[in-house]
Amino acid sequence: MRVVFLAPSYPPEMMQYTRGLAELGHEVWGVGDTPPANLPEQVKRCLHGYLAVPRLLDEDDVQARVIAWLGGKAPDRVLSNWEPLVILAARLRAHYGLAGMSVDTVLGFRDKQLMKERVAAAGLRVPRSRRVRTTTEVWAAAEEIGYPLILKPIAGAGSADTFRCRDRAELESALASTRHVEEASCEEYIEGEEFTHDTLCVRGKPVYENVAQYLPKPIEMRSIEWVSPVIITVRDLKQKRLQPGLKLGRGVLKALGMADGFTHMEWFLTPKGEAIFGEIACRPGGAHLVDQMNYTSDIDLFREWGRVATEGRFEAKAPRKYNVGIVFKRAQGQGRITRIEGLGSWLHDAGAWAVEERLLRPGTQRRNWKNTLLSDGHVVVRHPDWDEAHRLSFAAATGIRMFAE
Repeated sequence: MRVVFLAPSYPPEMMQYTRGLAELGHEVWGVGDTPPANLPEQVKRCLHGYLAVPRLLDEDDVQARVIAWLGGKAPDRVLSNWEPLVILAARLRAHYGLAGMSVDTVLGFRDKQLMKERVAAAGLRVPRSRRVRTTTEVWAAAEEIGYPLILKPIAGAGSADTFRCRDRAELESALASTRHVEEASCEEYIEGEEFTHDTLCVRGKPVYENVAQYLPKPIEMRSIEWVSPVIITVRDLKQKRLQPGLKLGRGVLKALGMADGFTHMEWFLTPKGEAIFGEIACRPGGAHLVDQMNYTSDIDLFREWGRVATEGRFEAKAPRKYNVGIVFKRAQGQGRITRIEGLGSWLHDAGAWAVEERLLRPGTQRRNWKNTLLSDGHVVVRHPDWDEAHRLSFAAATGIRMFAE
């Protein structure tokens, strides 16, 4: 099968999806803005062809270049797992008359306000929200919704440019920080625990499901520098308290017309046990969440996604064996990493349950924690018992310390 895959090497996890497609025997035609000479070797060997474009996010220009590049020969699939490109992939599918979700369907996953309207129309609980484009509209929405509230981009990804505002002063500050955002959603703040519902779907039906808990909530992960963000996948999806969220997620998939591929949904569990929708994307979760799912079930979901997206089939056995925690670390100070403390003792404590350690090494420039949840590296631990997985994760969060200067 001839597959056009947008952004085969960026973000870095896209290299794994490229591999998955190639290992299934497909001809992978990549489109990206990385110069051909700079493509990683592991990507080059998976590609049958590659088109370098000057501005990957310029949809009109990229579409014209792809059509000219392919000539009169249409591909069999056009795919993308990077949030900013899912609409472009749908546009190219429409041009060639290919299988896959339409532009309108994908827009329901991309436009946060339209998304909530369609989900609410299906009778599912969503936060009260308003689409806002001007400062006047923001203040009007705030008066209607009340504090605390959330201000976030309509077409955002993750928690970038997202602010929790507890009063007028914090909303004024958020407005000053989001002047570059053309369109935003002003919405009710939901008090409660925050989880994901991740799926790999065939014709809108989950063939693999995952739930992970954010500790703390993403809005706090993104706003408090000293926090070491922790995300733990849940081994036991049959536990009673998760059922409202799983039921909600399946309802959202139906309401938005999901077809084949990954989804990544975020939802809230209130103190009263109510599940409330947050948002959903028709692409896999980032920040190594698919790696966590692979560790949870000892599976290769990068390859299985390729099978689902091209053949509409899921073949792997996927028992849920472990709760898997990933802990992102942030160095204290600025500049280059100078030392790491506590790593050795944590690795000794975790033993064989520690499955990955990728902290930045001394001498490496510290990353900007506001720009990436990946921060200054991570560790991954798994365990069949939730309490032990939780303990080991937070032992890393509090016991490992990194310093920069």
